[in-house]
Amino acid sequence: MFCFSLTLHYLCNMISFECDYNNGAHPAVLRHLVETNDETTLTYGFDIYTERAKEKIKLACETPEADVFLLTGGTQANATVIDGMLRSYEGVISADTAHISVHEAGAVEASGHKVITLPGKDGKLQAETLERFMHIFEHDESRDHVPQPGMVYISFPTEMGTLYTASQLAELYDTCRRHQLQLFVDGARMGYGLMSEACDITLPQLAHLCDALYIGGTKVGALCGEAVVFTHGNAPRCFFSIIKRHGALLAKGRLTGVQFDALFTDDLYFDISRHAIQMAGRLKAILQQAGIRPFIDSPTNQQFVILPNHLMHRLEQEVQFTHWQPYDEDSTVCRFVTSWATKEEDLRELEKILSSNTSSQI
Repeated sequence: MFCFSLTLHYLCNMISFECDYNNGAHPAVLRHLVETNDETTLTYGFDIYTERAKEKIKLACETPEADVFLLTGGTQANATVIDGMLRSYEGVISADTAHISVHEAGAVEASGHKVITLPGKDGKLQAETLERFMHIFEHDESRDHVPQPGMVYISFPTEMGTLYTASQLAELYDTCRRHQLQLFVDGARMGYGLMSEACDITLPQLAHLCDALYIGGTKVGALCGEAVVFTHGNAPRCFFSIIKRHGALLAKGRLTGVQFDALFTDDLYFDISRHAIQMAGRLKAILQQAGIRPFIDSPTNQQFVILPNHLMHRLEQEVQFTHWQPYDEDSTVCRFVTSWATKEEDLRELEKILSSNTSSQI
């Protein structure tokens, strides 16, 4: 117990670029929770704050006809939406790096829907790759013996921090419609994508180029919660019941409602996302100045770099970051992440640590 306490104290005093959901809530979100704490409201998301949050989200998406639901977390959102929108015999197509394939413990497939992975490019599923797959599938004499493609899943930003352009999304959505596939966008980090200087699409444009999306709260200023938006008023029948069956429904639905009500007041969601992107720009510059090679050019809050193992082992004594994957025998791909909560002093401390640890050749 004593050893564990020392380790915990040690980790808590390190600067962290490990992920974007290891802080609590943005102060304005927390303040709104405290201010409304003593009120008595209806349950299961039928409270005034949830209703208000839904209207603000529809306004931000410019989709007055949309159906909006607030769920507990990202894995629950993905598994519930996919299960709700697909027939029992259908599968979902994704890039090979997609979160639903590699980081959600088979949650989608646990509900009976095969995740059909296709090769991605920089984390993105390309329209021509999808077109080629569907052409082969539709001309396959044995197609009735395999899972039937019913949906395409993408992330914005992708798991590699990259972004789809407006034209890429439009082409992908056109391909989906041509083959009667629904397009679902995982927006766990959507704010960080939309606020990137490299982004050429707005939230309303994105909402009109898919059949469903979710706006992440857990990684963008909330304690927990994601806002699922069926952009064309196309929510599956009895979706409330489907949410409950997946364990993604809060009895105290106001918990997510109050938070999204705060996040979508006075552009808070976008302002704090912009802060994370500004911090990521500084982070990228600091890493480059230290001579650390990028693994992929990410314009969002996730920065992937190639660290020599000897440097990685030294840095992890003072900095929290993610060991992503081996690069070669001597190097590892590592991920450094900023968030709404990243501070300038964290970056200055990282710069100082890198300066002292990279005096030898990288």
